Amino acid sequence: MRKRLTRLACSGVAFLIGLLILPGTAFSYDLNAQFSVGGVLAGAYQYLNADAGPDTRDGGELAAPLQPELSFHPTARDEFFLKLGFAAGNGLNPKSPFTLSPWAADLEGDVKDINGRDRDYLLTAGYEHELRIGENHALELSGGLIDATDYLDENAYANDEYTQFMNQALVNAPNGFLPSYDIGGALEWDFGPLRLRGVIMDVGQNDAGNNYQFYGIQLGYTLDTPFGEGNYRLLYHGTSSDFPDPDDRSNERLSALVASFDQQFGEIIGAWLRFCIQEDAAAIDHKALYSGGIDISGSLWGHDQDNIGVGIAYLSGGNQDRDNACVAEAYVRCVLNEFFAATLDFQYLKEDLRDAENPEGIIAGLRLTAEF
Repeated sequence: MRKRLTRLACSGVAFLIGLLILPGTAFSYDLNAQFSVGGVLAGAYQYLNADAGPDTRDGGELAAPLQPELSFHPTARDEFFLKLGFAAGNGLNPKSPFTLSPWAADLEGDVKDINGRDRDYLLTAGYEHELRIGENHALELSGGLIDATDYLDENAYANDEYTQFMNQALVNAPNGFLPSYDIGGALEWDFGPLRLRGVIMDVGQNDAGNNYQFYGIQLGYTLDTPFGEGNYRLLYHGTSSDFPDPDDRSNERLSALVASFDQQFGEIIGAWLRFCIQEDAAAIDHKALYSGGIDISGSLWGHDQDNIGVGIAYLSGGNQDRDNACVAEAYVRCVLNEFFAATLDFQYLKEDLRDAENPEGIIAGLRLTAEF
């Protein structure tokens, strides 16, 4: 069974390219009034050119993730959801000399033995119920196998590795340790322009092999201005005391504070910022993240769905062997039709290490994405 699923994912790139030459191809979203299907299929080629010592080799790698989703709505306010994840290849992620992943997608190694649970390919599965409280209030409760990034640390311009930035530092706060695909519950409360999000999870194991608990709470505010809509969020999250300290003598907890903002400036320009400060009682690679960028709509050249993204991130050193890191990324995304888009992506990365040669390099990539 696993071999058959892997072969399915391996054909992802060829399947995607084949569909790109058939712009009239139609997909079905709603099977009937209760069932709907969707998902994403992507393929990316990235080429590394780096100065990082004799053990690093320049070259390119392919990767192709496929994530189908299914939802069932027995009523207008109830939903059962399911997401699977398959992938062929790990791209440059295991071969890159940099700590930060060049593509933050769930690749082949990420969809097997998820969180040490001996579970493959099943990413999320659960139930969500909505309660209407008055005209402007809505409360949604979710439970099951969930992904904390579905609820926390959102950003309109820097939050999706399939359609926006590819590098880990510009998708979410990489020093923010938001877990994915494990047992937990989430609360979403919208009351006018204010939004409250809360997540609790029990995660199978961390890099040290320890089971741990995660919790996060986020308050967001939507502001309508003469320039356009802006979203301003403040997130605090932490874990149980199950992470090794810098000397690996005892276990400590993780905690971090994240601020994430995005703001429209007319119909063409958008801007975003993200900051994250992490406590350093446990062993951590980076203590602080400062990132930001701009988004340019394709309406500037007559293609509303296209866009250009430019972002930069600086991460200060933690209490391990990394001093600081800098990432700059720019991409041009062209929407080919209702389902398909192609992205040309360039990344510059530089890390300062305390006891080793400092890696520096450029990664160029081409990403093809089908959203159905």
